[in-house]
Amino acid sequence: MQTEGQRPRHRISVTKTHATYLRCCTFLPFLVVLCCLAVWPQALLSGSAVPPAQPDVPKDTIGRTTPRGTVLEFLNAVHKGDRELAAQYLNTRLKGKAAADLAHQLFVVLDRRLPARLNQISDKAEGSISDPLKPDQDLIGTISCYNGNVDIVVERVDRGKSGPVWLFSRKTLESIPDVYEEVNVVTAEDVLPELLVTTRVAGIPLFHWLALIVGFPLFYLVTVLLNRLLKPLVRRLRLHFYGKVDFPYPEALPKPVRLLLLALVIRWILSNLSLPLLARQFWSNTATVITIAACVWLLIILNSRGEEYVLRRLRSHQLAAAASMLRLFRRVIDLLIVFGGIVVGLHFFGMNATAALAGLGVGGIAVALAAQKTLENVIGGVSLIFDEAVRVGDSLKVGDISGTVDYIGLRSTRIRTSDRTVVSVPNGQIANMTLEILSSRDKFWFHPLVGLRYETTSEQIRRVVIDIRNLLAEHSTVDQASVRVRFLRFGSFSLDIDVFSYVFAHDWNHFLEIQEELLFRVMEIVQRAGAQIAFPSQTMYFATDFAGEEDALTGLVKSVARDKKPKPKAAAKSA
Repeated sequence: MQTEGQRPRHRISVTKTHATYLRCCTFLPFLVVLCCLAVWPQALLSGSAVPPAQPDVPKDTIGRTTPRGTVLEFLNAVHKGDRELAAQYLNTRLKGKAAADLAHQLFVVLDRRLPARLNQISDKAEGSISDPLKPDQDLIGTISCYNGNVDIVVERVDRGKSGPVWLFSRKTLESIPDVYEEVNVVTAEDVLPELLVTTRVAGIPLFHWLALIVGFPLFYLVTVLLNRLLKPLVRRLRLHFYGKVDFPYPEALPKPVRLLLLALVIRWILSNLSLPLLARQFWSNTATVITIAACVWLLIILNSRGEEYVLRRLRSHQLAAAASMLRLFRRVIDLLIVFGGIVVGLHFFGMNATAALAGLGVGGIAVALAAQKTLENVIGGVSLIFDEAVRVGDSLKVGDISGTVDYIGLRSTRIRTSDRTVVSVPNGQIANMTLEILSSRDKFWFHPLVGLRYETTSEQIRRVVIDIRNLLAEHSTVDQASVRVRFLRFGSFSLDIDVFSYVFAHDWNHFLEIQEELLFRVMEIVQRAGAQIAFPSQTMYFATDFAGEEDALTGLVKSVARDKKPKPKAAAKSA
């Protein structure tokens, strides 16, 4: 125990308030490492979230309404040097100097041994209720000492009209003097120059800033050098187990792994170096944020590697159109990973993410309503990819558009027309239209109509029909079951022969080649039969062409009338 005239063994700085220092310890790692990872959710919660209705609790003037308020305000009072105010946070019968000395001892024990979990202390008036059997007690932390572990507990005490307040429990205060005697008073602050300890920027000692600005980059540089040293070893192992590969060699220490090593080093220093509670809280927050950021980064990299692997498998199975769908899944998973990291960070810093999740759901509904057409096209693209109705390279006809599919995206499908122009058609429109896939034909239709001149005799037509039927029956690419050659009709200016058959071909160009050969053979058959292909023509007959025929017909009628003498009745009847 110290006497009043003795110099305090623990230097207490009063330059900045504890509240300012703790706020910097809580949010500075977010600003430095994750660029306001927690600032945005906190602003969202404070600006838009409506807290649940709670019964009115009398506000304590010195902040003892919640367990967290009691702990923080107690530390703040000791930092200000007001021991009498600090004694108001203790549930003890001691008065005056004895209570102030006990408050100082409690502060020293907490400052040196209490785990850095200030963010996880309950900030509710009813406490965390972690133990239903003891609803009026809240565990702040556990301190290890030679005689066993000591629980630091705050308990709710009813003060009558002023309402219940949270105070450090009597059982905890009874064990504080013994733990105080075991505390090692030699700290890092006693070894460092006084300038680095007493000089503060934004409430944080200068040596913390130096460790943050100089120590972090220095350690990261060490990991870079270590990565260069281990990279040849990784290359040899890859060649030994996998042989030569097409993709580049991975790094021995990827950047997220380097950040994890940095977080592990910070944790190791905290466990082996005696630092004040606020310093340990600051570096613990920093290590946690670095760990969360590194895990999120590492999961995103693994997701990207998985996408590349699946994409190679899809391309090997001729499913390149699914690449755009795969990219959508990857981005969705990346967003979920980032959002999960933010939620974990909010939970670590004692913030309620329920309101943020509810706001996200409402925002998602608003975005869905505002982007109906876009979502329609995306869903149409998903259906096209999963149904495999259209593939890249297919020749198709969509409405008035005919061409070859160049690319199938999530929003639209690009079709290259015969004019070599590219037409982008929304997937929602394609999903609601009739598609004619020209390249999916298993057989091609050979259906010419052979028209012969009217001067062609029936024997010539019969010979042409038989020869064409034999030609198709003997050709190797013609489907024999489909062959049909018939004299069809008397046309307007030709005698029409209908030729019907299906041809097996690899593609349209191959079919055109076969069709060209068959048409040449048909022409040769017509020529061998002595017939000719008809062409559109009209025959005009004039009245003068029939004058001689009419005179001959009149003379014939007269001669018949002279030879045959008709009876009077018949003559009268004919007259």
